[in-house]
Amino acid sequence: MLQEVNTLTEIYGQPSVWLTALADLSGMDLSLLVEGHDPRIAEWVFVGCGTSYYLAQAAAASLTTLLKVPARAIPASEILLQPDLVFPGGTSDCFPVLISRSGHTSEVLQVAEYLQQQETEFLAVTCDGRELAEMTSRVLKLNVLEKSTVMTASFTSMVLALQYLAAHIAGDLEFIAALHELPEHLSRLLKIYGPEVEKFAERSFTDFAFLGQGPLYAMASEAALKVMESSSSFARFFHTLEFRHGPKSVAGPGSLICGLVTESGYAIESPVLIEMKELGAQVMVITNSATAKLRAAADLLIELQLPVPELARIIIYVVWGQLLGSYIALEKGLDPDNPRNLSRVVTI
Repeated sequence: MLQEVNTLTEIYGQPSVWLTALADLSGMDLSLLVEGHDPRIAEWVFVGCGTSYYLAQAAAASLTTLLKVPARAIPASEILLQPDLVFPGGTSDCFPVLISRSGHTSEVLQVAEYLQQQETEFLAVTCDGRELAEMTSRVLKLNVLEKSTVMTASFTSMVLALQYLAAHIAGDLEFIAALHELPEHLSRLLKIYGPEVEKFAERSFTDFAFLGQGPLYAMASEAALKVMESSSSFARFFHTLEFRHGPKSVAGPGSLICGLVTESGYAIESPVLIEMKELGAQVMVITNSATAKLRAAADLLIELQLPVPELARIIIYVVWGQLLGSYIALEKGLDPDNPRNLSRVVTI
């Protein structure tokens, strides 16, 4: 049963939010956002903090895949503290994309000021707009309103928007069509797996590890952060195969190992989760289609069965981490709308 919690309402409301975002994107002249820059030559540098940094990672992976050009994600603080390491040749040959839900995040605004000093234009991606949107003529603004402290629909919608932008630039109409299918698919999946995640959250966990490869590494990182933020739990994130190189020493009865498994790497990634189950850990699996062996190893299996390209479905993988964090918070008697020690906007 859906709790009267803003965070849960916003998680379950994502299909509707995505529909609105897709309608807005379809009506925008997206070419204006990159006017004067050749998207196939300039290096794209995506910048954010916290959730927006993992968003930047997902955007960089998506843009590299769709446009076949270099793209990277950088925490805003690295540019402020180590600009020569981030831009050893200066900023003239790159196209920065600054991401902030609020448009008020201190480090992101300071990076915007730094880029203005370097006379480097940048694209702002935001929901609220505020100061960030006032510092550039290139603004991709999503009409996503969230009451909760943690980012859920804003995260997925901004990933969706940046994937849409990359596909638009690439002229990939099939990919854009696949993005338009996502709201209906998520609505169906929430009805099936939402109650299962709620029930699963009643179990006892001492710690969490989220695993993913490629673009799903960013989703695993964000899912872990959602569990940390919402439920004040200790969660980590790793590339799936890297978990075998030391971190698996923590696998045991109290651990939950959650694997976001790709189709392209399924034969190599799925044995990692089977091994963790054999080591005594509890295992949660999110994948498009599971074999009998992985299905038998999973304590909770979320099987997406989505008929869209692997890259086009990545935002659906993170939803279950969002839900898990909120439901675990409620089990612990915490308020996921107001996590301990956190505020909606970080300013320094």
